[in-house]
Amino acid sequence: MQQIICFKERRYIEELRILTKSTAIDCIIDDNFDRVIYIIRKGDMGFAIGKRGDNIRKMQRVLGKRVEMVEEASDLNMFIGNILKPACLSSVLVDNETGKIKILVERKGDLGIAIGKGGSNVEKVRLLCKRFFGKDISDVLISGSDESEN
Repeated sequence: MQQIICFKERRYIEELRILTKSTAIDCIIDDNFDRVIYIIRKGDMGFAIGKRGDNIRKMQRVLGKRVEMVEEASDLNMFIGNILKPACLSSVLVDNETGKIKILVERKGDLGIAIGKGGSNVEKVRLLCKRFFGKDISDVLISGSDESEN
């Protein structure tokens, strides 16, 4: 699927390249959660994050927004796993007909991490799946794997 990258997003991608020596393939400016989400080329996450997260802090100072990074993946399930890291997922079920994604986390302690503050990670899954896989996601359900199926 072809993405359209605006001038501001291209500028942010170039800023990341200059400051971190890593390559972002895309950038999404999410004004609802006041953040910039970078999609980093596979294998470049170490460069992008930097030692102890120094590069992320540097980018946040320069951009004045929270910076989040996701490593690219060609498989939808693996991509969703990358989006929700460090939460450990046991399964990802995508219903193409209804546009629903059901994500099961391995440990109940990872449930809050997977959802994110105010549902920010749920929205990130929705945004990135639409942008990279053309999936119009109507609902993202995240639950613990030991809970009963609904």
